[in-house]
Amino acid sequence: MKSYTSAILLFVIIGLFSCTVIRQGEVGVRRRLGKIDPQYVEQGPKGYNIFTTTILKVPTRTMNIEVKPDLPSKEGLTIRSEISILYRIKPEAAPKIVQNIGLNYESEVILPVFRSSSADITAKFLAKDMHSGERAQIESAIRRQMSEILEPRGFIIDNVLLKTIRLPEGLARTIEEKLQAEQDAQRMEFVKEREKRDAERKIIEAEGKKEIARIQAEGEKNAAIIQAEARKRMTEIEAEGKANAMRIEADATRRANDTINKTLTPQVLKLRQIEAFRALSNSNNSKLVITDGKTPFLTLPDKF
Repeated sequence: MKSYTSAILLFVIIGLFSCTVIRQGEVGVRRRLGKIDPQYVEQGPKGYNIFTTTILKVPTRTMNIEVKPDLPSKEGLTIRSEISILYRIKPEAAPKIVQNIGLNYESEVILPVFRSSSADITAKFLAKDMHSGERAQIESAIRRQMSEILEPRGFIIDNVLLKTIRLPEGLARTIEEKLQAEQDAQRMEFVKEREKRDAERKIIEAEGKKEIARIQAEGEKNAAIIQAEARKRMTEIEAEGKANAMRIEADATRRANDTINKTLTPQVLKLRQIEAFRALSNSNNSKLVITDGKTPFLTLPDKF
């Protein structure tokens, strides 16, 4: 009987108190007798009375909602798309969200705000802009507009990603043809620019060769001038040398004549005449000597 009573008491205790675990990336919201506790429950094991209290788990990690909306364009077309919405909940706002919105906040709040914001933003852009570099601008604009509405209510929109854009078939073909035409035009422009650069390069090379030829011609001309001036200078130096040599020789001859003239006195001249007549007298040939009468008479040898 005693063991039966203990078992009943243990069952009552277990029934009155239960335990749950709040994992990483989520918080708990305590609801006691239908009333939401404004303080959120942090991570870890938490005990509660299952008859009066319920702990609701709300994820606070980044969540991904994938939708496939039809978006309007500026020209009135309908663009099929596939978009990811990355959002998270502020931990301190979890009790307020559960109380005011409930746990179906994605379908009740986030998706309606996204549909309205995306339609408002894409209606300002052309269809081709959604398929080009304007996509990042469209994503940022949708995220900002959603944040203005949802952030005060405890939701943080991390990003809005336009994963896929499907244009109408005719428009897609037109855009592809236009892009192809633009690529062809860019290719032709590139070829034209390349040919222009090649022509400029050839002109520069021709001008360079012309300048080199001009410099070489000037160098040869200057070299010829220098050689002519050198030859002229050598000729001048040779002429000056010969003139100096002739002048020196003339001076030497003049000085020698002056010296001889100074040494030839009348007595020396008479002596030279006598020596000359004497040399003639010693010759075996017949001689006829004509004098001016002043030459002294010399006795001829007997055989004469």
